[in-house]
Amino acid sequence: MKHARRRHSPLRARVAGTTGALAVILGAGVAPAVAAGKSTGTPMTAAAALDDPAQAPDQAAAGDVAQPPGQAAALDAAPAPGQAAALDAAQPPGQAPALDAAPAPGQLTLPAPTGRYGVGTVDLHLRDAKRTDPWVPGQQRELMVSLWYPATHTSRYPAAQLPVSQQVLPGGVTLPTTAGHTGAPVDHKAGKLPVLLYSPGGRGNRATGTALVQDLASRGYLVVTIDHTHDTGDVVFPGGRHEVSMLPPGTKSRDLIDVRAADTHFVINQLAEIARGHNPDVEHKLLPHGLTQAVSTKHVGMFGASLGGGSVAAAMHADHRIDAGVNLDGQLFGRSEHQRLDRPYMLFSSEHHNRNTDGSWARLWENLHGERLDLKLRGSGHNSFVDNQVLFPQAPGAFGITPEVMQQALGTIDPNRSIEVQRTYVAAFFDKHLRHRNSDLLDGTSRHYPEVDFIR
Repeated sequence: MKHARRRHSPLRARVAGTTGALAVILGAGVAPAVAAGKSTGTPMTAAAALDDPAQAPDQAAAGDVAQPPGQAAALDAAPAPGQAAALDAAQPPGQAPALDAAPAPGQLTLPAPTGRYGVGTVDLHLRDAKRTDPWVPGQQRELMVSLWYPATHTSRYPAAQLPVSQQVLPGGVTLPTTAGHTGAPVDHKAGKLPVLLYSPGGRGNRATGTALVQDLASRGYLVVTIDHTHDTGDVVFPGGRHEVSMLPPGTKSRDLIDVRAADTHFVINQLAEIARGHNPDVEHKLLPHGLTQAVSTKHVGMFGASLGGGSVAAAMHADHRIDAGVNLDGQLFGRSEHQRLDRPYMLFSSEHHNRNTDGSWARLWENLHGERLDLKLRGSGHNSFVDNQVLFPQAPGAFGITPEVMQQALGTIDPNRSIEVQRTYVAAFFDKHLRHRNSDLLDGTSRHYPEVDFIR
């Protein structure tokens, strides 16, 4: 059955942009439980745009049916008692960050990167002339990606906004400005840059992991974030064209993962083209100075959150150039959980998600024959692995988030501490396997990071 390509009137585009921005920052679709469960047919409200973040991966419904856009499972989070401190206040272990201590600020913020380099960024429009879009027959597959990299002379280049269609939320709350500077030259002192690819959660887009992404760039990585067109809510292409979700009813999560693996393979090929001196951008956008000399596909890693994390193993099977992978709390679907994988792979889970509660993780674990790690972040929720963890507490009203949903989505860990821990462990893993910089941090529990459990 053919699907006509959707074109939007200016009014429709504005509506799509608003819901798209909310969906992106809410991490819409980052709960694998919803990807796994059948649609309830419930109309999507502001809170339901969370795509049921309150449901942890271990609570996934049977089956493999991706939820059609505009439908969400009921939010049944338990009441969360007593949440009262400001986001940036020190939190005793086991206490949730405050939700109502102060009015919502006008400008949301993300934690600053911690690496030695400034950060540059550029968005690219890529078209795969050899592949038809699996969700829109007759249309070539197109992607929007963002490249984040160590940069110099950043003060001469504008600070980048998040790559979403709308920057202002209800109540006049403005989304964060990133630490990236658009088009800034690559810092040649960083040398050849190992590549990291990022795949977001289902119905979320490439903006959802920016706090972690820009930190990795500041540490000397070229990080490429990918929008998987038509399985996300809204992707904006040059000229203001919007492409929204086109998934037919009954779409399987395993099929989404297969498409994401093919997208990743194509993106690596385009990076190789850049390294050969070509410009793969459809509009031939000017590439940042020094990018051609800095790109190398000899050392490649991949990470993702939720469905994006669940896609990493499939991408590694589809492209052997991916040397190591990190799955941030993502359930797996399809063949990859049953296939032998002999490259390094790290699972990083929320408080109530592990191999005992997620059969896909247990099956994958038995098939991992390279270095394998299974870490648990105490006190975390499923949305602790995306930017929601710091954005929700700053302005819950702008997102339409209740304290009950907040508690289920984010757990009790302090958001800034959660990001610090993830930045440290993800960087240590990729440093070891892409740069050969060993760290005893990955050998076992650390007194510096007591929140991290090693699951043996």
